[in-house]
Amino acid sequence: MVVFNYFIELFEKSDLIIEFVWFLIAMLLFLVITIIIYLKYLRSTLRRNEKSKNKLEKEFETAIITYLYAGDPDSKEISSDQLLIIEGLKKGTSKSYRKDILIATMLKLGYEISGEMAESIDKLYIQTGLKEYSLSKLKNKKWNLIAEGIRELTLFEVKEVQHLVKEHLNHPKSEVRSEMQLYLVNLFHFKGLDFLNEIKTPISEWDQIQLLEVLQLYKTQEISDISSWLKSSNESVVFFSLKLAKIYNQYGVKEELIALLQHPNVNVRVEAIHIISHLDIIEAKNELKTNFNTLDLEEQIAFFAMIEETYELADKPFILDNILNPNFEIKYSALKILKELSLDEFNSFKDLSLDPQFIKIINFVESN
Repeated sequence: MVVFNYFIELFEKSDLIIEFVWFLIAMLLFLVITIIIYLKYLRSTLRRNEKSKNKLEKEFETAIITYLYAGDPDSKEISSDQLLIIEGLKKGTSKSYRKDILIATMLKLGYEISGEMAESIDKLYIQTGLKEYSLSKLKNKKWNLIAEGIRELTLFEVKEVQHLVKEHLNHPKSEVRSEMQLYLVNLFHFKGLDFLNEIKTPISEWDQIQLLEVLQLYKTQEISDISSWLKSSNESVVFFSLKLAKIYNQYGVKEELIALLQHPNVNVRVEAIHIISHLDIIEAKNELKTNFNTLDLEEQIAFFAMIEETYELADKPFILDNILNPNFEIKYSALKILKELSLDEFNSFKDLSLDPQFIKIINFVESN
């Protein structure tokens, strides 16, 4: 007590600045203690929630497995035992977080089984009212819940709500658009690509890769007509359509591909040249040769890569015109082609220039 009174007296006799410092120290000490208590409470709460979640998961898993084996394998009707389980799950999922745990448990079990049992889980998802729960997320203002709802509808293969999912076609959040696109392609395959006729927002490169991976799981499906997508004002749709043209060898859209050589975006034009080369559309060669000097450098390089695969004797005058092209790649490509077309004329260029770089290219092409 004497020590405490001593400190009080010392504090009262101190300068104002020292009193202020002591006050700050006391406040900081109070905040630190408060934070420590709060963190301990938070950790305790998280542990309780985790235990509760694990307990629920085990209960739901047991109920689902029991449901799967309680049915009559020779009948499509729901048995009385299954009805009791459905009612129990409905009562046990009155709160949203319980519904989320049940959905996660269903999906986990769905990954581990296949065939009729997997279909039974999809039916249980509907019978327990979880489909309506997922659909309610589509009306939520939070974008992450909308994306989550669409993902659930995809995984449980709910096809009849396509029109509701497509309402988010041009959602401002790319994550929602990505889930919407995957829903359509996963459930409707090539027919699901009809959204390309309406989409105004860009399709990211990652989304394009994902869509192509899903489509290639269904190789027996007949691809949709992509000609209108190649004319789209949405450049990402055009790029995606070019990928489709290459993967599925869409020679039937050659007119649309040739028309893309006049596209305002140079990257589209370059990609179109690559696809034209891949599909061996010879009709485009003359147009590209005629307009070669007006092409961007990227297009010129892409065109020479195309000629390397499709050269013929009639191309020799054009090749000779570009033997001394200032661009290294074009010059190298022209010399390679000339060597194949006419070895004598190729040899005649050995003494044409004293440029050391040109001589190195000649010697390299000659030895390979």
